[in-house]
Amino acid sequence: MSYLLTCLSAPSSDWIVQAPADDFWQWAIFLTVATVAGFIGAFYFFLRKRIIEDTPNSKIRSAAQGYTELSGISKLMDGSTISGPLTDTICTWYKYTIEQHRSSGKNSHWVTIEEGISDSLFLIIDNTGEAVIDPEKANVTPAHTDVWYGSTRQPQHRSTAKRKKKFFNMGIGSYRYTEMRIHPDESLYAIGLFDTVGGAGSEYNISSNVGHLLKEWKKNSEQLLARFDENKDGQIDMEEWQKVRETALKQIKSQHADQKASAPVHILGKTCDSRRPFVLSALPQSDLVKRYSRYATGLIIIFFVAGAFATWMISVRLSV
Repeated sequence: MSYLLTCLSAPSSDWIVQAPADDFWQWAIFLTVATVAGFIGAFYFFLRKRIIEDTPNSKIRSAAQGYTELSGISKLMDGSTISGPLTDTICTWYKYTIEQHRSSGKNSHWVTIEEGISDSLFLIIDNTGEAVIDPEKANVTPAHTDVWYGSTRQPQHRSTAKRKKKFFNMGIGSYRYTEMRIHPDESLYAIGLFDTVGGAGSEYNISSNVGHLLKEWKKNSEQLLARFDENKDGQIDMEEWQKVRETALKQIKSQHADQKASAPVHILGKTCDSRRPFVLSALPQSDLVKRYSRYATGLIIIFFVAGAFATWMISVRLSV
C-alpha cells in the first residue's frame, strides 16, 4: 500500500507502464469509481439545491396540500419528551452511533456496534399556526453534533462538562460516541409532503376507506364470524356480507363526521417521489443552499480530475 501511495503522490508514465497489473488496475478502478460517484453526487446535491430554491415558502395556516416548504421553530408536542440516548439532552430529533476501535496487525478501523435515529413526532411553529413533523426517512441537517471517546460501550459521562473530547489511543476496546440533535426553540427549515387531517374542509374517499376497513376485518376471520354469522353455519353468506358492508360504511361515515368536527391537524412528512426529497434542517434555507452548492462543486471537481487521471492512466497503459 505504501508503494502505491508513493506512486500516486508522484505519478509518472514510467510507473503506469511498469507497475504490476494488480496495482495498476486497483488504482484505475478506484479512479473510475470516484469519477462515477463524483458525477452522481454532484447531480444529487445540485438537484436538491434547485428544489429548495424553486419551492416557495408557505405559511402553515395557508399552505397548500402537497409538496410544501415551511420555516419556523421546532417544538416538542404537549406531553412529549425526547432526549438524546447518549447525552440525555432534551431535543426534538436525534441520531446517534457508538463505534468500537479495532486493530488487526497494521490495520485499524472503527466499527459501528450500535446506532439509532429518532422517529418521534414533534412540531414546527410559525406565526400562523403549527404542523406536526413526522421525521421518518427525512434528510436531516442538525445544529448540534457531539463526538467524544471512552473505554466502555455505553458512555460513562453524559453531561457535556465531563465528556472527553480528546482521544488517546487506548487500543482494542476504545469507543467513539457521536450524537446529533435538533433542540426545541431552534430555527427549523422543512420541505416535504404537507397534509391536513380533520376540519370542516376535509375530503375523504369513502369507498377506499370502507375497502381498507373490510380488509382489516377479514384478517380476523373468527371475530368476523362471531359478529356477523347470524345463522351459525360457519361462513358469511351473501345476506350477511351485505350487513358487513353496511356496518363498515356506517363506521367510516361516523369517523369522517368526527374528524370534520375536530380541529384540523397539519402534518409534514416523507414523500413518495424520490425527486422531491423530505428535508429537515436547523440551518436557515440560505445556508443549506450554500452547503449543497459547495458539495456539488467539490464533487464535480472530483468527477473531472479523477476522470481525466483515469483516462490518462488507461490510455498510457494500453498504448504500450
